[in-house]
Amino acid sequence: FKGGDTCEYLLSSGRFLGEKVWQPHSCMMHKYKNSEAKNCLIDKHVVFVGDSRIRQLFYSFIKLINPQVKEEGIKHGNIPFEDKSASIKVDFLWYPEVNGSMRQRIKSWTEGSVAKPHIIVVGAATWSIKIHNGSNEALAQYKINITSIAPLLEKLAISSDVYWVLQDPVYEDMLSESRKMITNEKIDAYNEAAVRILNSSSRNSKAKVKVFSVSKLIAQETIMKSADGLHLPESSRDTNAMILMNVYCNKIMKPIDGSCCQPQPPLTLIQKIAFCFFTLSIIGYLVVSLIHRNNYRKNKSCTDLEGGEEKKPAISTPNVSTLEMLLHCFCKLGLIMTYFYLCDRADLFMKENKFYTHSSFFIPIVYILVLGVFYTENTKETKVLNREQTDEWKGWMQLVILIYHISGASTFLPVYMHIRVLVAAYLFQTGYGHFSYFWIKGDFGVYRVCQVLFRLNFLVVILCIVMDRPYQFYYFVPLVTVWFMIIYATLAVWPQIVQKKANGNCLWHFGLLLKLICLLTCIYFLSYSQGAFEKIFSFWPLSKCFELNGNVYEWWFRWKLDRYVVFHGMLFAFIYLALQKHQMISEGKGDPLFSNRVSNVLLFISIVSFLTYSIWASSCKNKTECNELHPSISVVQILAFILIRNIPGYVRSVYSSFFAWFGKISLELFICQYHIWLAADTKGILVLIPGYPMFNVLVSTFIFVCVAHEISQITNDLAQIVVPKDNSTLLKRLLCIAGFFSGLHFFSAMQDQSRH
Repeated sequence: FKGGDTCEYLLSSGRFLGEKVWQPHSCMMHKYKNSEAKNCLIDKHVVFVGDSRIRQLFYSFIKLINPQVKEEGIKHGNIPFEDKSASIKVDFLWYPEVNGSMRQRIKSWTEGSVAKPHIIVVGAATWSIKIHNGSNEALAQYKINITSIAPLLEKLAISSDVYWVLQDPVYEDMLSESRKMITNEKIDAYNEAAVRILNSSSRNSKAKVKVFSVSKLIAQETIMKSADGLHLPESSRDTNAMILMNVYCNKIMKPIDGSCCQPQPPLTLIQKIAFCFFTLSIIGYLVVSLIHRNNYRKNKSCTDLEGGEEKKPAISTPNVSTLEMLLHCFCKLGLIMTYFYLCDRADLFMKENKFYTHSSFFIPIVYILVLGVFYTENTKETKVLNREQTDEWKGWMQLVILIYHISGASTFLPVYMHIRVLVAAYLFQTGYGHFSYFWIKGDFGVYRVCQVLFRLNFLVVILCIVMDRPYQFYYFVPLVTVWFMIIYATLAVWPQIVQKKANGNCLWHFGLLLKLICLLTCIYFLSYSQGAFEKIFSFWPLSKCFELNGNVYEWWFRWKLDRYVVFHGMLFAFIYLALQKHQMISEGKGDPLFSNRVSNVLLFISIVSFLTYSIWASSCKNKTECNELHPSISVVQILAFILIRNIPGYVRSVYSSFFAWFGKISLELFICQYHIWLAADTKGILVLIPGYPMFNVLVSTFIFVCVAHEISQITNDLAQIVVPKDNSTLLKRLLCIAGFFSGLHFFSAMQDQSRH
């Protein structure tokens, strides 16, 4: 379904999500702050012309610029407003009827001597109905007057934004006796006349007067809350003012979560090069595949008529198969990236705002938990945090995070704090997993480092190119990448202390603890020295990776939020492996981790700690204060969960294959959701099938999961080709990668220069 003209949709259609959140059809509406409104309207002159209903809209509009404004102006007179700091002028002109006086005022703006307003909002009808007692003669005169005004409005529309506001319905039961003649039937007749005349006139005009009809839909839902049956309640007129702001400002401010009225961004130079590369890959794969199949047919096994034996075909060279595999991967990736671009950069599919309700978050959570329990299987090994268990852990956490994002649950603080623990748990696993590998294997080779860095960053680098986003935008990948390098540096730097060496002499354990203490000291220092942190990451080329909106504050905030949890993961791995080495824990199938008495005590403490943290998180009142405590205490719930999951032998011996399957592609799921499940860079929801929310989520989710799984396969296949085990070949590949990033930087600099 093509998105169409989103401005037209914003002005004419939509629905309420809940009581006060308005959702335009097919696009997302940005909620403008005062500073944003001022920046958009700087040096602008806005005029509202009409009756008391237009005056209401005028007040709601200027409150977006200055919330302190009070509605104290003359009721039946002109009301000026000026914001001198931004040179903004907004005037209300009292013209309650469409007549000669209104025409004369509008005509004065079409003459060269008078400065034209940048935005003109006009509308009136109820006074004509009231004064003339709803007579047909008044309606006929209204049509004549609008017909005479329409050409003037179209002339103004060439250089200004002109909006004709249709009349809202009334709540007839609440109208006073003096307004009883204002019926919805009469209002519909006046609106129909205005629309027909303006539309017929605009066919012969270069510019078009925009009909503001969405207020009718809003009023139909809210007019019964009106104080007098005629004027809209404050929340409704505020919505109208916000729509007006979106119509004018979105094309200027280009907010991420304001897709209405935003033009499609032009392709950048890097995007064009990427498009050419993927196109050539697809063509190349088709050509190589065709040649390969023809050769296969020629060399197909045939029977030797004399000997009666089957001749075997010649074996194809490895180079051909590697090339075909490489082209096959980029062919699939090119098609997938096209889908990414169409979903979140092209004006093809619709996008909608998120709207949080408790049911939209908790019902899917219960559903996936039931599914997860249903797919219970025995683990291959019964060690603490074995591979199946960690995959399961990643899987259910990722599914909860996905539901959190699509439901907009970040507005509900208790849920937000628990999700922060899940993100911390991912980083805890990063510390635990990489420390365990280096400690046990002692493999600090370049191959291992390159494999990990490639698998973590491949998809994000491609998305940075295709979607024209900075690396730091996908914040979680930079986070795990930097922490992996910190873990590697901590353990690889002299003296290298590994398990094999430490087993020979216990003093090496103290050496490792000293390293960990030094790491903790550095983390503590950087977390309380924003200046030092920003200086480190402001140096080129780090600044190119970690800057967002021209500074590294966002990166510092993200790093600081979970600054201790990776260290906790490393420390836990060290203690666990030490206990395992000295046979102080029992990891047999069905056996409790410790003696029955110790296991019961630890299990009780863990459950109490887990619940205590949840109670604290649920009682959070202020996000800033809770975020300050989070880095130090998130480990409590993480450790409690690990102990609850691993102390009982039976629980440790089983896992959910359903969650584990998702856990294997958790990184791809986390990154792909930005553009093909959510929309507008996670700010909204992608709509493939409008009008059917549940069916839309099912279809988009199925495609999203399939794409994430396919990208995981592509990444694994390419990792074997791009990062070979042979050191000399690997060095050549690294030089090629360095050349690729140098070229990317060069084209990026050209791009930035052309933008400026």
